[in-house]
Amino acid sequence: MGKPKHERRLSETEAQAVARNLRVSPRKLNLVAGLIRGKKVDTALADLEFSRKRIAQDVKKCVMSAVANAENNHGLDVNDLVVSEAFVGKNLVMKRFAARGRGRASSIEKPFAQLTVIVRQKAEEEAEAGAKKSKGKSAKSGKATSAAKETA
Repeated sequence: MGKPKHERRLSETEAQAVARNLRVSPRKLNLVAGLIRGKKVDTALADLEFSRKRIAQDVKKCVMSAVANAENNHGLDVNDLVVSEAFVGKNLVMKRFAARGRGRASSIEKPFAQLTVIVRQKAEEEAEAGAKKSKGKSAKSGKATSAAKETA
């Protein structure tokens, strides 16, 4: 008798990928992760392709892995995927020392980080609702300007 199978933490429209042991500080990695949060997958991959940060290539690999997991393991449509979450965690820290004057030493820390990317399939109703909202806002602003012109 084995252990019971644990329930899936993500919803049916989500998939994730985790990149571990990335040799960069979590603070620097979070800057790159912030570039892709909330964007469509195509846009996020394009941004990472042309980013000048060294770690952007590893982040791109992680996003591509999450997309592949969504397509192959969960049967999601790749064209509707959005990077819903991208969060960074600490990992191990290598500690080294640098020799200083008078026989002293100072510590050097070489941190590692891990990145978790969660992609979500955006429902068609949500996409249409977002398009209607943006159209409605522009129409309202247009009415307000025409009403202001009439009163003037």
